[in-house]
Amino acid sequence: MRRCPLCLNHQTFLLLQDKKRSFYACRLCGLTFADANSHLPPAAEKQRYGRARIASKQRQLSQFILPLLEQLQYQQPGQLLGLNFGRIVDAECLRVVNAAGHQLNQYDPFLAPDHEALKLQYDFICCYRVFEHFQYPSKEWNLFAHLLRPGGWLAISTPLLIDLDGFAKWHYKNNLTHVSFYQKQTFEYLAKNSNFALLFAAKDLVLMQKTS
Repeated sequence: MRRCPLCLNHQTFLLLQDKKRSFYACRLCGLTFADANSHLPPAAEKQRYGRARIASKQRQLSQFILPLLEQLQYQQPGQLLGLNFGRIVDAECLRVVNAAGHQLNQYDPFLAPDHEALKLQYDFICCYRVFEHFQYPSKEWNLFAHLLRPGGWLAISTPLLIDLDGFAKWHYKNNLTHVSFYQKQTFEYLAKNSNFALLFAAKDLVLMQKTS
């Protein structure tokens, strides 16, 4: 069996094989993942971005980050340093964040590969529709654990896989850049086995906090 790319164990089984890819599920952490042999090369994945798709995601990302930042201010008053990981927001969103007295750094492997941003520690990290693109999510998970300060917040937007039996009909798996799919159980596993507390996980929003 394939090794789970998140918890790195071999307690996996073949869940589905369609015309394009094979998908495996992990019994331990609940991750469902595409066979690594079907991963797109970086150049092909970058090509799928497209300008229209980038603009659409920027609007959605702003609608995700700005309300979240307002809520975090109640929990942690003062200036906040955040990292927007995996996508980029537009200039207007950054202006609103800066006007509120906060700073938002950005890292996107294709559009903003600023590795200096990965050398700091943050009060919060936002990941909007990027967790499903992680080919080896254990790497990103370890990175986030390092980048967040104690008490820091990790906000994730990714559609949760609700029913394994319905995976074959789930449209979200049909995008070839989507290679990792998470259940609520997956984030419960991560919280139990790391210095994180799972605060909320439903539909497409997961909120976790690094414990001090």
